[in-house]
Amino acid sequence: MKAVVLLSGGLDSSTVLYQAKADGCNCYALSFDYQQRHRRELEAAHAIASTAGVAEHQIVNFDLRKWGGSALTDEAMDLPADRSLEEMSRHIPITYVPARNSIFLSFALAYAEAIAASRVYIGVNALDYSGYPDCRPDYIQAMQEVFRLGTKQGREGEAIAIVTPLIDLKKTEIIQLGDRLGVPWEKTWSCYAGGELACAQCDSCRLRLAAFAQLGLTDPLPYAGV
Repeated sequence: MKAVVLLSGGLDSSTVLYQAKADGCNCYALSFDYQQRHRRELEAAHAIASTAGVAEHQIVNFDLRKWGGSALTDEAMDLPADRSLEEMSRHIPITYVPARNSIFLSFALAYAEAIAASRVYIGVNALDYSGYPDCRPDYIQAMQEVFRLGTKQGREGEAIAIVTPLIDLKKTEIIQLGDRLGVPWEKTWSCYAGGELACAQCDSCRLRLAAFAQLGLTDPLPYAGV
């Protein structure tokens, strides 16, 4: 069974790739270079894909800097830093990239149909404090209908399934799942800043560090000042 797996190189998407493999899928990893703030996550995606032994790892290139609208694509916007979990939960943050998952899933759908895959795995999570609108169950349900209506495969009764293993899991539960699956955390990258060391200050770093600490575990990723 073929599956396309969206792979950013972060903690969540890496866990999803290993879950797809555990589900018995022949995995085709798909990453995106959209001229985001740094390349570290793409390096991590390459490392994870190689370690996991995927059938193929494709990187799609396009440029979202021209539109801006996010601290991940516009370096004139400051990344949120040193925020509490309560602060993160109040509003959708400026690290939200407009319609990013719709773009990613559209590429994944085209890739999946081209190779006759039956599944697309994506590491969206509705419980993450960032609360991105394109990581929620109602959005995934709507995109599943797009997958059915917008493809030959779907119209012929064999719609490509969107699989979201993490959508209802807490970050601690994702780490526990990844541990069981053997995800090499030291090869992943979650930091928005993309320096030599993870910054330990951006929302993504703080969520990740808090989850490892809550489990009584040490994150093997090196952090600045930690």
